[in-house]
Formats: sequence, C-alpha cells, structure tokens
Amino acid sequence: MIIISIICFTPTYSVQTNGKNDGVYYCGDTQNNKISLMFNVYWGTEEVREILNILDEYSVKSTFFIGGCWADDNTAVLKEILAHGHELANHGYFHKEHSKLSLKDNIEEIQHCQNLVELITGYKTSLFAPPSGDFSENTLNACESMGYKVIMWSKDTIDWRDKNKAIVFERATKNAKGGDLILMHPMPHTVTALHDVLHFYEENNLKVVTVSENIGT
Repeated sequence: MIIISIICFTPTYSVQTNGKNDGVYYCGDTQNNKISLMFNVYWGTEEVREILNILDEYSVKSTFFIGGCWADDNTAVLKEILAHGHELANHGYFHKEHSKLSLKDNIEEIQHCQNLVELITGYKTSLFAPPSGDFSENTLNACESMGYKVIMWSKDTIDWRDKNKAIVFERATKNAKGGDLILMHPMPHTVTALHDVLHFYEENNLKVVTVSENIGT
C-alpha cells in the first residue's frame, strides 16, 4: 500500500508577463485570453474518465500531470487521456517532497515517471509539477538537466481538501484571466463543478488550452 501525504499551499510571488519567475512558471502570457486546467492525478480513475467526457463536450484540451505509481496501475486510462488529445505531464512517481531530495533523487523520481509514461504511451513528458508545490534548487537543477519546465499555478481550487462544488467553482473562476493556470484534482465534486467552470470560461471569452500552449512552448 502506498500512503501519499498531500500538502498544498497558495504560493506568493511576483512574476513577469510571461509567467516565469526564477525558472518556474506560475502562469502563462497574461496578455492573451488563454487559460489552462491542470489535473494532478494520483487517484480518481473513474473521475478522470468523467473529466475526459466533459472536456470533450466543450472541445477543449487540458494538461494531466501524471503520478507514476497511479499510471502503473491504470495504463488503459493513461492511454485514454492521450487518445482524447490532452497533454501528459510529469508529477513524479511516488508524490515525494522534492525539496528534501538530493539532486540525484530528484532526477530518479522524475525519470522513473517519465520512463513509465513513455513506455506505456510513447509520449515523452516535458513539464514537471512538483507534488504539493514543494521544490528546491536541486529540483530546478534536475529539471534543467532533463529538459523539463517546472510548472506551478496561479489559482488553486484546493479541491482535495474542500469537498464542495460551489467552492471549486468560485476558486476556478474568481478574477479569472488570460494566462491563469488552474490546479485541480479528479474529485467527485470537481467533476460536478466542471461543466459550470467551462461554461463560465466560454461566456467570458477565455480559451481553455494546454499548459504548453499557455506558456508558449
């Protein structure tokens, strides 16, 4: 049994227009109308499938940051995410606290996930979201050496903690603007909020795109 400890926080930072600060992306280009939904996946297999169906209804693409140990047990769903045209990204293999890892261990944790995803799908990931937003200089150096961009967020729904559809909707839409990176997880209440969230973006001329498109890579 793998026990995963989740600690999330809302970062404080100052960013340039392109959303990059000290080698880390906290948002995309704020001068456009592009917005991204980021789904961190270590659980919620059935919810992932429901999310894929809803995204299809709105003809939008998102980025799924994949936990390696989840992917190892859910190879069919991992392939489905890619088959639906979404972007796969790296979320480490065991949801470790990367700030406490050496350079070597950071590389191994990221590489292990990359190798598995590539073995299953043929897709090579290029974006890394540190679990719990926890990283250090070792993490940044590891990612740079591996050709990864480090991705954080501009809005966190904290849906893993606050299991309320209305709260998820508010956090995903309040003051929403171009360049936003919206952090979500495959939770039942997130699924129920997703229709309303996507409708809000549509009504407010916000185009939902992958993280890579949003940050201009």
